[in-house]
Amino acid sequence: MRTRRDFIKRCCGLAAAGAASHVTRLGLVNSAAQSTGDYKALVCVFLFGGNDNNNTVVPLGANPAFADYQRMRGTLALPSNTLLPIGASYGLHPRLTALQAQFTRNKLAVVLNVGTLVRPVTRDQIRLGQAQLPRNLYSHSDQTSQWQSSNPSGVSATGWGGRIHDIIGSTGSSTFPAGVSLNGNALQLVGQTARAVNLTPGSNFGLETFGSATTARLAALQQILTFDSGVQMIGSANGIMGSALRGAQEINAALSSAPPLNTQFPQSGIGGQLSQVARVMRARAALGMTRQIFFCGQGGYDNHSDLLPSQDGLFNTLNAALAAFQLALEEMAIVDNVVTFTESEFGRTGNPSTSVGSDHAWGSHHFAFGGPVRGGFFGRFPTLALQGPDDAGDRGLWIPTTPLDQYGATLASWYGVPDAQLPTVFPNLANFTSQKLGFI
Repeated sequence: MRTRRDFIKRCCGLAAAGAASHVTRLGLVNSAAQSTGDYKALVCVFLFGGNDNNNTVVPLGANPAFADYQRMRGTLALPSNTLLPIGASYGLHPRLTALQAQFTRNKLAVVLNVGTLVRPVTRDQIRLGQAQLPRNLYSHSDQTSQWQSSNPSGVSATGWGGRIHDIIGSTGSSTFPAGVSLNGNALQLVGQTARAVNLTPGSNFGLETFGSATTARLAALQQILTFDSGVQMIGSANGIMGSALRGAQEINAALSSAPPLNTQFPQSGIGGQLSQVARVMRARAALGMTRQIFFCGQGGYDNHSDLLPSQDGLFNTLNAALAAFQLALEEMAIVDNVVTFTESEFGRTGNPSTSVGSDHAWGSHHFAFGGPVRGGFFGRFPTLALQGPDDAGDRGLWIPTTPLDQYGATLASWYGVPDAQLPTVFPNLANFTSQKLGFI
C-alpha cells in the first residue's frame, strides 16, 4: 500500500522532471556543452546531527597530544591500539577502514578543524565580544543551512552547489538537472537559476504508485490533461504535469538503458543513496551529463549520550557504503572523475556530557577523497586543551582554523569554477588569506 504522502512525493518528483525537460528552453542551463569524456562529479555525504570529530581523527599514542586527548575525553577516549594509523601522528576511528585505504593510496585529504566563519577569529576576540560570529552558532537547523549555503550571517535562498551551476551551467547537452539530491530537499543544490532534482533511492520517476492498473490510469490521466477546460490556470497546470510525465519517461528510459552494476551495495539508508548515485552516473552518457553534484546524507550523529556505541554503529554502516561506492566507481572506470566529501553542521565538545556523550560545538574534521585528490593533512589540528587557545568556551568548542569557504572553494575550483568567480560562490572568501587548500 502506498500512502498519500508517497503519492505527493512522487508528484513532486514529476514536477522536477517536468522542470528538467524545459530548462534548456527557459535558458536556465548554460549551452556551452563539453564531451562526456570530461565528466566530473562531486558527491557530498552530510553527517546530520553533528559528528563527533574528536573520536574521528585522533592523535596516535606516539604523538604527545594523545595524553591531552585522553585527559580531555575521559570515558570517551578510544585506546590508541584500536586506531587506524594515517601517517605517523594520527589515526582514524577503528571503523573507517575504507578511508584508511584511501589514505594509503594517497587519495584521502584530511581537512582539519573546518567550520563556518565570517572571518578569522581568536579566543580573546570572542571573550571580549569583538568577534563576528556565525548566526546561532550551535543550532542544528541554522548550522545545517549555513554549511549548505556558505552564508554564516543569515538566511540564504541559495546553496553553494547551486551557485556553482549558476556560473558554469549544467554543462552537457542534457535537460536533466546537474544537481541531484538523494536525501530530500537540499539547499546546497539550489541556485538563482539552477535547479536540482530529488530522487528516491531504488525508484524511478513517474506515477508508479498507481500499482497494477498503471497503464489504464496513466492513459486516463493523460486524457484529462489534454482536456480543454477553458480555464487558463488549469490549462497551464495540465501542461506542466503533461511535460512532467514526458520528462519522467525520458529520464527513466535513460536510467534503464545503462547496464546494471555488479557492485553490491549494503542494505542501508546511505548505502541505498550511494547506490542510486552510481546508477545515475552509469547513465551519464544517455543523460548527456558532464557535470553533476550529488547530495546524500546519514542521520543519527546527535549523540548527547552513549557516543561510543552509537558512533561505532554509524561509522560501520557509513564505511560499508563508502567502500561499495568506490568499488562501483572503479567498475565504471570513473575513479579519476569523482570526488566524495563529507559535511556536518558542527563538531562536538572535547569533554564528555553527563551521559557519556558529547554536546554541540563548532569546528570539525572532514574528508575529501577520490582519484583527483592529493592525499595528506590540510589545515591545523586544534590544541586539545579545555579553555586553551583554540577553545571558544570551556569544553573544547574548537574555533575553526579552516573556513568552510576554503574547503568548498577547493572543490568548486576542480569542478570548473574560475578563480575570479569563486567569491561569487563563497562571499566571505576574501576575508581569508588564500582561496584554496590545495588538496586537489
